[in-house]
Formats: sequence, structure tokens, C-alpha cells
Amino acid sequence: MTKKGRLFVVGIGPGEYEAMTMKAVRTLESCEVIVGYTVYVELIERYFAGRRFLTTPMRRETERCRLAFKEAASGRRVAVICSGDAGVYGMAGLVLELSQEYPDVAVEIVPGVTAALSGAALLGAPLMHDFAVISLSDLLTPWEKIEKRLRAAAEGDFVICLYNPASRKRADYLSRACEILLEYKSPDTVCGVVKRIGREGEERRIMRLDGLDAYEADMFTTVFIGSSRTTEIEGCEDGGQERPFMVTPRGYQI
Repeated sequence: MTKKGRLFVVGIGPGEYEAMTMKAVRTLESCEVIVGYTVYVELIERYFAGRRFLTTPMRRETERCRLAFKEAASGRRVAVICSGDAGVYGMAGLVLELSQEYPDVAVEIVPGVTAALSGAALLGAPLMHDFAVISLSDLLTPWEKIEKRLRAAAEGDFVICLYNPASRKRADYLSRACEILLEYKSPDTVCGVVKRIGREGEERRIMRLDGLDAYEADMFTTVFIGSSRTTEIEGCEDGGQERPFMVTPRGYQI
């Protein structure tokens, strides 16, 4: 059966245009309509003039995807955008689930750079060995299950990357996670935080696990908790300014 329209689910990366993949840029340039959460559309709309932008606020994900499908079903090329990667806490899964209701629309997933990777690059190389990514948001996952995952990852000595560590309604969730992790990890475990990656007000810090609970995180923060091998290395960046790097050795050196 010939499809009438095409719907792309595009990961736009952390926020800055330069961090988007070439495929993501070319896909959005080829689309007539771009649909997304209001904040994400505001990040990219100036780079894709001439497109029609449709937005919905947070927690209206299903409505947003159905809106995109209806546009695509009329024969248009449409993109649903997500921050980071579309398949990592993004819209790819929901779009594919809903695609059964729109057999005339072809769907393609276009990957992007998720916060675990863009944040790690700002901190140094914290993910050089095995790591786990866990969201602290209990909007769709019960806290009991999140706690079980935290314990399993800590007991396995994984580097742990935390998404959605705090919000106005979940102000103490990072502190609660730290309390659990300290049952398995040393207080001196090297940790890092990055906030507003690739956007105005970008921030990065390296600290220890016993001080992480006091950090004022929000929904735009990504947290990295090292393994027992993760270390802090002094270095310098372009311009000669000294700053520490968070590194988890892969084991190449003897």
C-alpha cells in the first residue's frame, strides 16, 4: 500500500543548533510542518523559516502526536521533535504505538544526541565504561521501581546517569536517590552535574557523592554518579583555562 504522508520523529539534541545531527537538520529542512513541545520549538524555529510550527504544552504528548499524524495523513511531510534522542525518554515509542491507527502514514525515527552523551562531553569522559541511565521522574514510573533500579545499578558498580532529577513537585528526589546510593557507594565517589546543556545559562560542576544531595537540580539537569573507578583529572580547555575532568578509565593503560 502506498503511504500518503510521512512522519519523522526527530531528536534535536541538547538545544544548540550545532549539536544537531546532519540527518536531523536535513530532515527538518525537508518537512512542511514541525510539531513539538513549546520549549523545544522555540529552540529551533529560527533555523527553519517557512515551516508551519504546531505546539502543545507539557503533558499533552498524545495530543501532540495525533496532531502530527493528522497533518501527515493529509499528504504532508511532518516532523515531531524531541530534545536529545527521540528514542530516549522521547516520542518515538508513542508515535509507533499510535501509528497502527494511521496506516497511510510512513514513520521514520531520526536519532539525536541524548543528554547522557552531550553532558558527558562537558564533564570529560565519565561514560567510558558500563553505565546505566535512570529517570527519577515518577510521573509514569512508580518510585518503588525507580528505587529498585537505583539499588541494582549501584550494587553493580555502574556509572549512573540520572535524568529528571528534580522539579518543583519533586524537590527532594535527588536527595532521596543520593541516600540510596550512599548505601553502596563511597561518599568520595566522583560525581558531575550539567544544567541547560547547549543553552543559555549552561552550567557544569564536579563534586563528591556526599555533597550531591545539596545541589539545586531541576528538570534541565543531568546528573552523573561515578563508579568506584571514576576519578577527577586536572586538565585545561581551549584558551588555557584549567578545570577538572570526570573520567572513568576504560582500562587501556597498564
